[in-house]
Amino acid sequence: MDAPPAAPTPAALQIGSLRIWPPTALAPMAGITTPPFRQMCRRMRCGLVATELTNAEGLARRTPKTMHFLESWPDERPLAAHIYGRDPEVMARAAAVAEELGRFDLIDINAGCPVPKIMRRGEGAGLMKSPEKLKLIVQAVCAAVKLPVTVKTRIGFTYERIVISEVAQAVEEGGAAALFLHGRTVDRRHAGFADWATIARIKQERKIPVIGNGGILTAADAVQRIAEAKVDGVMIGRGAIGMPWLFDEMAARCEGRAWTPPSSAEKIAMLMEMIEGMVRLTEMEHKHRRRVHYQPEPSSVMQFRTHLAHLLRGRVHQRDLMLQCMSVKTVADVRAALEAIIT
Repeated sequence: MDAPPAAPTPAALQIGSLRIWPPTALAPMAGITTPPFRQMCRRMRCGLVATELTNAEGLARRTPKTMHFLESWPDERPLAAHIYGRDPEVMARAAAVAEELGRFDLIDINAGCPVPKIMRRGEGAGLMKSPEKLKLIVQAVCAAVKLPVTVKTRIGFTYERIVISEVAQAVEEGGAAALFLHGRTVDRRHAGFADWATIARIKQERKIPVIGNGGILTAADAVQRIAEAKVDGVMIGRGAIGMPWLFDEMAARCEGRAWTPPSSAEKIAMLMEMIEGMVRLTEMEHKHRRRVHYQPEPSSVMQFRTHLAHLLRGRVHQRDLMLQCMSVKTVADVRAALEAIIT
């Protein structure tokens, strides 16, 4: 039987004057996309990374706690400042503050966060209720900065209430340079299938680049989605947690070359570098707070448990390993868990 034809080599992702290759991006994730993880994903040739969700009000006021979310490390760029809010003027001021830092290559506006308390304030996915207001926000941010401005959103609120056509039109008319589109609805959050048919339709409707997001767990998924949906790139979130080397495989597939996976020792070294970086980052955060109720190492290790848990994804009969992952308290515990999982 003949082998299936190889997917065509994708083009570079162009967002304004910013050329991104490979056309892959790391999705912003609260508590996950911190500088150590972003830097490792970039080292593994992820095309673009983004900060955690950052509050525009705090950023506009330059509060130390909020500014900490925009900390960045060497070798992260291109890097997006991912901000959320509901007031056009405040969003514009926040974007200007981010641009002044000189650390970022684009400003990304969140219009897809499904967290109820954020939506109730008319922020995140709440902005989809009023495409005209989202358009005003995009216009205000575009006017405030020279960097390209993008928007990350979802296809709708439920599968019976898909509103992305109106939202995408507002984003484009507002002057955004690209659209990051998650193919799930607000009510499904990160569960269930991602509607790539709708993503493909929006790509056909709009002139600006569309980057698809949702359900990509392997490098093969990424290349297939680019080819089938004809999107300009893909954004990966949960699929990369605990496995930054996924981006290296994606780069190899995009370039049509063979890929050699890292050894167990190399994987452990990458993840240990990440947890050690997370501890250093938390120590930096302590300097910005008057009162601290936690210690850097146990706090960072607890945050790292998500990466450990994702390494067990798809395995069966791993109850003991999961219990070990969820009980780690020190960096030494993390190494022991990694050696048990990976080797």
